[in-house]
Amino acid sequence: MITTSNIYTKCGMVGVSHFPWGHMKSTVKTKWVYSCLPAFTSINNFAGQRFIYKTSSEVLFERESNAVTDGRLQNFPVSSYETAMEKISSLITRQRRGEKPPISNKLEIMSLYLKILGLDEDINKLNIIHVAGTKGKGSTCIFCEAILRECGFRTGVFTSPHLIDVRERFRIDGIDISEDKFLQYFWDCWNRLEENTTEQLSMPPLFLFLTILAFKIFISEQVDAAIIEVGLGGKEDSTNVIKEPTVCGITSLGMDHTEILGDTLGQIASHKAGIFKPKVPAFTVPQPPEAMDVILERAKELMVPLEVTEPFDCKQMKGLELGLSGDHQFYNAALAVSLSRCWLQRTGNWGKKYQKDSNLPDEFIRGLSTAHFSGRAQIVYDSSPNSDCSEILSKNCGGELIFYLDGAHSPESMETCAKWFSNAVKRYEISSHSSFEVENAEESLENGHFLHESKTLEQLEKSFRRILLFNCLDVRNPHILLPRLVNTCASSEMTTLLEKDFKIDNKEILPPHEFLYDDASSGCHSHNYLARSAVIPSLPLTIKWLRDCVRDHPSTRLQVLVTGSLHLVGDVLKLLKR
Repeated sequence: MITTSNIYTKCGMVGVSHFPWGHMKSTVKTKWVYSCLPAFTSINNFAGQRFIYKTSSEVLFERESNAVTDGRLQNFPVSSYETAMEKISSLITRQRRGEKPPISNKLEIMSLYLKILGLDEDINKLNIIHVAGTKGKGSTCIFCEAILRECGFRTGVFTSPHLIDVRERFRIDGIDISEDKFLQYFWDCWNRLEENTTEQLSMPPLFLFLTILAFKIFISEQVDAAIIEVGLGGKEDSTNVIKEPTVCGITSLGMDHTEILGDTLGQIASHKAGIFKPKVPAFTVPQPPEAMDVILERAKELMVPLEVTEPFDCKQMKGLELGLSGDHQFYNAALAVSLSRCWLQRTGNWGKKYQKDSNLPDEFIRGLSTAHFSGRAQIVYDSSPNSDCSEILSKNCGGELIFYLDGAHSPESMETCAKWFSNAVKRYEISSHSSFEVENAEESLENGHFLHESKTLEQLEKSFRRILLFNCLDVRNPHILLPRLVNTCASSEMTTLLEKDFKIDNKEILPPHEFLYDDASSGCHSHNYLARSAVIPSLPLTIKWLRDCVRDHPSTRLQVLVTGSLHLVGDVLKLLKR
């Protein structure tokens, strides 16, 4: 990895190395560039509405929330979107990871806020799918929403965090809520809560407010189905003010947020199973025994009908693919199918619409195949704004810059991300090789030759360079995350290098392009670190540098894996959309 962005935290290591991919039978000679970003205490406000100033040890008490402004109040019209963002930013509670939350009786406080807004009774009228978990809960919610929307129902889904705009958290019928409607509901909630603040009841912290806003939006928009993703944990999460969900789900569990949820899978599972309600059906995916025992015990206590789903069988898709990429999505899709079917049954809609056969309804297939969730196993083909090419990946454009974005940030999700990336680049290379052979064969026939023209497949393969753009929050250990990522992708040679110390070389503001293009033989390993390294001081400079590299080396294809933080993924997406 080669970049830094001053809103991120944790270490500052960079390096580059050639290595073969052990699991890919290929002669491709690639370079892998990686680092952890150094910590900064100020930021660049790229778009004027998302970032705040913070130190390396401070985080937002909002499940690694995306901040929404640079923290400086300006004179905007009272109803403007920018002013609303400033108000939201004022709710951010600074807290060091591991410290106890500023509100101990969160659910009681939530109930008071909802009563002030007159929402406390209406929440129980929403037909809610409530989803907790460590990995995949957002994807599962998106699958559920798409399925039920295809079934003809008006849907609302609340997920977090957002990547670019806070409105991403609130989808109505699969689309981010409009700015006008967001402002309408935002100011209604804000003004009424502010009017009722006292010394004992201040304005809610950020995530609590956004949860309240989600309920306000879904009730006002009269959605048929509300799909709610837990923020952090479950038992004490602000979304757990839900008393009567239609059905509950728990996705894959792993070690994350241990400073809050506990340092064992059993403790974490206890928090997640805290969303169970008496006799309300629940579904989960296969879990480690330690976690499953806790989930089963909690279900037994509350007389919850609990079902464990098996991985989704892609044969049911009738030739289509899941809209969300990666083998791990088969678990999320299966869970979403079970949750959606149960929702239809409990709301009296299953018998009306579908026959009692074993085939997956066409509406389910359409939902699963069209689901979209930015920043999760997402591939973006970049065309530099300075390029003369109008079509991305046109053969006349020369070089190619491809970003593989995934917000993985736990050890388990790092392995999942690595598997997805490995498969994705392999499929891309196979596709590129096939296209290359066809194009050259056509050119040869036009020129009266039967053999390929000057380029060979081997030369094409040598043009690939793989880059890791990585960052994690201060509470997470890159020395745990990076090996889990690279060990899955790389050969044993790279594994050995990762287990050694790294050397930071940030003497140059921007490294020369040769940093990527020199042959492996030109570098040397010494003192157990990678000899060639570089640190780039900001994310915008990094994107520009990558684009310049591609522009100046037309035969090169850069495959950039962006992972470790949804913050990082969101900022890259924002820059690429410019």
